[in-house]
Amino acid sequence: MLKEFKNFIMSGNVIEFAVAVILAGAVGLMVNGFVNYIVMPVVGEFTGGVDFANLKYVLTEASGVAGEAGAIAENAIRYGAWINTIVNLIIVGFVLFMIVKAYNKSKTPPPPPAPSGPSQEDLLGEIRDLLKK
Repeated sequence: MLKEFKNFIMSGNVIEFAVAVILAGAVGLMVNGFVNYIVMPVVGEFTGGVDFANLKYVLTEASGVAGEAGAIAENAIRYGAWINTIVNLIIVGFVLFMIVKAYNKSKTPPPPPAPSGPSQEDLLGEIRDLLKK
């Protein structure tokens, strides 16, 4: 059983999947940074300088000084961060769509076989028969 497990772990599919998961995490961080630091400031500029990450609906105000006894942290619904996440999802979806589209385009089907016609021997036989007439 240990040998089977070793063979399973060392198979190409598992290693390729592990590499894909690690790369997906790195790409996710890159896209998240792109959305937060490049896209959202531009969107915020077009919406009158609004920073979506700071948009929230406060349920309970913070009171006291953080770290001291009796301090209460702010309780808020951070819908701006959710908007950032939606933009992030749309960008990731678009990038994946473009990658899959390019991949499918690179997998062009083989050209259809040439239409089969009479063989060379058949044509020569017809010519022979016509010459005999």
